[in-house]
Amino acid sequence: MQANNVALVTYRGHCVENVHRAHVAVVDEAGRLLYSFGDPQRMTLARSAAKPAQALAVIETGALERFGFDEADLALMCASHSSEPRHIERAWAMLRKVGADESDLRCGGHPAVSDAVNRAWIKRDFIPTACCSNCSGKHAGMLAAALALGESFSGYNESVHPLQAHVRRVMADVCELPVDAVEWAVDGCNLPTPAFALDKLGLIYARLAQSADAAHKGEPLSARGQALARIYRAMTTYPEMVAGEGRYCTDLMRAFEGNVVGKTGADACYGLGVRASAQTRRLGASGAVGLSVKVEDGNTQMLYRLVCEILERLAIGTAQQRQLLDKYHRPLMLNTVGQETGSARFMFDLHRH
Repeated sequence: MQANNVALVTYRGHCVENVHRAHVAVVDEAGRLLYSFGDPQRMTLARSAAKPAQALAVIETGALERFGFDEADLALMCASHSSEPRHIERAWAMLRKVGADESDLRCGGHPAVSDAVNRAWIKRDFIPTACCSNCSGKHAGMLAAALALGESFSGYNESVHPLQAHVRRVMADVCELPVDAVEWAVDGCNLPTPAFALDKLGLIYARLAQSADAAHKGEPLSARGQALARIYRAMTTYPEMVAGEGRYCTDLMRAFEGNVVGKTGADACYGLGVRASAQTRRLGASGAVGLSVKVEDGNTQMLYRLVCEILERLAIGTAQQRQLLDKYHRPLMLNTVGQETGSARFMFDLHRH
C-alpha cells in the first residue's frame, strides 16, 4: 500500500488547489490481484456500482420470467439513470408489468442527474416523483422480486424483509465472502447498500465479463453464469438506459462496443469489467479482468479522469476508442468566460503483483 495514495493533483495556475487520494484494484476472473494502487482491500461502500449484483439477486428469484421483463428493463435495474423521458416511461412500464403503482416505490424524487432534464423540468414547474428517481429501475425490480419470493411489497426496502436477506446472501456469494463479512448501510435511494473490500467489487465485474465471454463462445454456464452474462448483455446493449446522454457510463460502453461494462457509484466509486483479449492476457489474466476504483473525497469528475487514465495505462481497447472519452479524461478547466485556469496531474503508479 502506498503511504499517501495521492492519485491526482489539480492546479489553478501554478498553485496546488486540490489533492485527490484514491485506491485501485485490478483483478482477474478468479479474484487474483494483478495491479493496484493505494489499498486494494479498502472497505468500500459500492453504492450504485453494486447494482448489477443486486440485479443478479432479482434474476435469481425468477422475477424476470414471471413478469416478462426484457433486457432494456434489466438495464434499467442496473441504472443510475438521467430521468430522461425514456427512463421514466420504462420505470412506469415495469411497474405495470408487476401490477404495482408508483406509490409502492420506496425511493423519492430528486433533481435529475442531467442538467438538460433539470432545465426542462424547471420550465414546466415539474416536481419529480418516485419514478423519476435515478434508481427507479432497481426499485421496480425489487418489487417484482419480492412478489416472486411470495412476499408482499410492504417494507421491501427494509433490511428485515426476506427479499433483502436474499440480496445479502447473493451479494456475499458473488463476492466470495461470508454473509457477515459484507457490511450494509442505507443508500440515497432508501435501499440497503453493501460495503466490502474494493478488490471484491472488481471481482464482480470480472465475472460479469467472463460470463459474457463464455456465453458468446457457447460454453456451458451455470444458472448464475447465465444470469451474469444476461446482465452484461443488457447493460452493453442498452447503455443509454444505464445512464443517459452525455453520461460517462453510457459513453464508456458505447466507445468500447460491448467489450467493456462499467457502472458508477455515488461518492466516486467505479466498477468495470473487460472481456478477455490479447490485452487482458498481457496483463496476466487468463480470461476477463475487473477494475474497481474509489476516490476518497467523493469527486466524481476526478473519478472519471482516473478511470480513463487507468484504461490508457493498461492499453484497454484501441487508442481511437479511448479518445472518445477525452472529454472525461482531460477536460479543460475553464472559467465563466472560457479562459483556461488550471490543470490536473496524475500522480499515481500502478503496482504489478
